[in-house]
Amino acid sequence: MPTSCGSLPSMEETGGDGKLKLKSLDGAYDPICVLTVAPAECSSTCRGPSWSSCLAPAPQHEPDFVPAYSPVKPARRNPSPGPKRPEKGNVINPPFAWATDRRATIHTLRHLVSRGITEIHGESQCKRCEARRVIRYDLVDKFAAVAGFFGANQHHMHDRAPSKWMRPTFPDCEACGQRNCVRPILSEKKREINWLFMLLGQTLGYCTHKQLKYFCKYSANHRTGAKNRLVYLTYRSLCKQLDPTLRF
Repeated sequence: MPTSCGSLPSMEETGGDGKLKLKSLDGAYDPICVLTVAPAECSSTCRGPSWSSCLAPAPQHEPDFVPAYSPVKPARRNPSPGPKRPEKGNVINPPFAWATDRRATIHTLRHLVSRGITEIHGESQCKRCEARRVIRYDLVDKFAAVAGFFGANQHHMHDRAPSKWMRPTFPDCEACGQRNCVRPILSEKKREINWLFMLLGQTLGYCTHKQLKYFCKYSANHRTGAKNRLVYLTYRSLCKQLDPTLRF
């Protein structure tokens, strides 16, 4: 639609009814286009022969201040902590004759010998054929070997378990003949782990990180750190539980 005033047809008022007839460029009236406009309502500035200024849209003024877009962030909701798990008690039913009624605690060597307990046994399983067997250790001889090794090499360990304890050597399987494959069976419940059996067999490095942290928690040890640190603390704590007179 043309917007210039010169190209628009002119309009003339006919009669007093306020109706305007559209007059084409050749001077003839167009009977189809009849506009009803009250001239009194028209702007006083529109006095020319053309009424195009009355039909033009009013100019739109931009607001003086346009606020910047700042999306409203929803309030952050802290997740509810939920009900706390009840604290586990330190008193348990002793899983073995050489274990006390405290978690991760064994009787002293003197107490066990006085009760006639000089042999420690535990279940093991072949990793290859899954055959199970019971392995027995002499309490006094095996503990003397572990404590002697610890005392002789303590200053070279720097509070870290040596590779001998981190990658222990396991017995050979008598059923399938596979070497270094019979490993101790670890209970799913950490309170039922045979800690003394694994100490005498020097297989504590086979325990998982969580199992070692459990032992350190209930034996008053710092339970954070690398696995070789936790293995070292577990060996030291068990040796001191068996013989509290040890100085390491």
